[in-house]
Amino acid sequence: MSAAPDRHQPRAAVVYQPHKTDVAALRSLVAEQENIAGWSATRWYETEEADAGLGAARRAVADGASVVLASGGDGTIRAVAEGLRDTGVPLAVVPQGTGNLLARNLGMPLGRMEDSVRAAFYGRNRPIDLGIVTIVRENNVEEERVFLVLAGMGLDARTISATSATLKKRLGWLAYVDAGVRTMLKDKPLQIHYSVNRSPVRTQSVYTVMIGNCGLLPGGVLLIPDAKLDDGQLDVVALRPLGPFSWLRIWRKIGWENGVLRKSKAGRKIIDLVNDSRSVTYRRAERYALAVSEPEPLQLDGDDFGLALAVRGAVDPGGLIVRVLPEWSEPTL
Repeated sequence: MSAAPDRHQPRAAVVYQPHKTDVAALRSLVAEQENIAGWSATRWYETEEADAGLGAARRAVADGASVVLASGGDGTIRAVAEGLRDTGVPLAVVPQGTGNLLARNLGMPLGRMEDSVRAAFYGRNRPIDLGIVTIVRENNVEEERVFLVLAGMGLDARTISATSATLKKRLGWLAYVDAGVRTMLKDKPLQIHYSVNRSPVRTQSVYTVMIGNCGLLPGGVLLIPDAKLDDGQLDVVALRPLGPFSWLRIWRKIGWENGVLRKSKAGRKIIDLVNDSRSVTYRRAERYALAVSEPEPLQLDGDDFGLALAVRGAVDPGGLIVRVLPEWSEPTL
């Protein structure tokens, strides 16, 4: 007679986006590590068109998951993270999308599903912050969402809203460049009313304003150099219009200074000497609020979240636990 299974034996759960996941390969890898680790049989939850993974993650937690693997694009990872917020149940990221934003900022090697699965069963727990946004719609209805990397309004959100799904599937993150150029050429700057840490409201003209939890984007673009996943702060970046050569200044700041000069001691000294913060401004905050006069597109971690009249951003320090491997290293300057 076989022994009864240990009721306290750990069990993994997988929340997966079926159109972006090689389910057979993932099942094989999970089964292998599950057997080696001696865990109970993993439970599987498929995302739905109307639910990117929030409901599935909550069901996995209710079913007693010890760790939840999220397999899909940034929308799936974000939704699962929202479902795991402040539960203590770790998230293991299986990046299968276009941007794979959180994976990049964790220093994960892309295209190595076996590493993601190994991290789920044998990795260490790392608490990271969650960005929290309260979205105010045109009818004054409010909803709260989380983001892992960036929340934005202006050119970035308009670009994501305008990006062709067909082009995105064919070109990946480069599809955003096409939409970005088209949007930049036809759209006017955005007037925002903003407050940092409940300070008096000020007005600013911007191309875009983004509330960041970390700063690395696809293509190695370091948008926010000082942003960290676990510092208990949000980093707000505003790209500002300053005449016909604004975009040259912005790309010099982000592409040349952040991407090249900041990687060396001598380069950082050059930045200190030039100190051009007119086109790109950075602020650190625990709370940030902005409002606009007409509804504007909003994006969270690269996904279109519809139109909003106002956004209030806050940070939930250590609100999410992620599983990482020792050899993963975050991008450094």
